[in-house]
Amino acid sequence: MLRTIEAIIEKNGNVRFVEPLTLTKSSRAIVTILDEPLPDLETAHLAEPALSDWLNPEEDIAWKHLQNIQKDQ
Repeated sequence: MLRTIEAIIEKNGNVRFVEPLTLTKSSRAIVTILDEPLPDLETAHLAEPALSDWLNPEEDIAWKHLQNIQKDQ
């Protein structure tokens, strides 16, 4: 079965999928590079899922000790 999945390939070669991808086995892929720039809004939108786990109380607690160090300097 063929599926088309949108992804961003960063300059360093890392691939980020626009939406979560679940595979049941290793798969082959063909990559087509589109020669069009990413709009800034789309780039910010793509970063949102990666950063979403930072927006919870547990993260605030985990990083609190570093916030105190910055205030002291």
